[in-house]
Amino acid sequence: MKTYFPKTAQNGWVLVDAEGQTVGRLATKIASVLRGKHKPDFTPNQLCGDFVVVVNADKVVFTGNKLDQKVYTRYSGYQGGLKKTTARAALAKHPERVLEHAVWGMLPKNRLGRRMIRRLKVYSGPTHPHSAQQPKEMSL
Repeated sequence: MKTYFPKTAQNGWVLVDAEGQTVGRLATKIASVLRGKHKPDFTPNQLCGDFVVVVNADKVVFTGNKLDQKVYTRYSGYQGGLKKTTARAALAKHPERVLEHAVWGMLPKNRLGRRMIRRLKVYSGPTHPHSAQQPKEMSL
């Protein structure tokens, strides 16, 4: 018995409107499309997912008190170099990074995951420069 491996993956483009969507639930669906789990020839060790374009990232929703209680941290490596930002401040300043951070947390942390996250294009407004690729609208 030989194992079937797809030779070339057919990479499509998917458009997602994030307006009114919950961040975590939206991120799980985006990560699944980036990995290629929606395709019948999904292979975990190959890059077989689609490109994902997300618009209206500034209109995502957090449930409960997460806007004030969720904290994003980054550390420079120096003493006193720990920076903390609440979700409300991050959403006001860089709304794209909030969704990118959530999706990155759901992808594998290896070379393949780094190639997958490069296929994610997030825009805070309703317009995007990828109309030439004719992305298909994904309903959530």
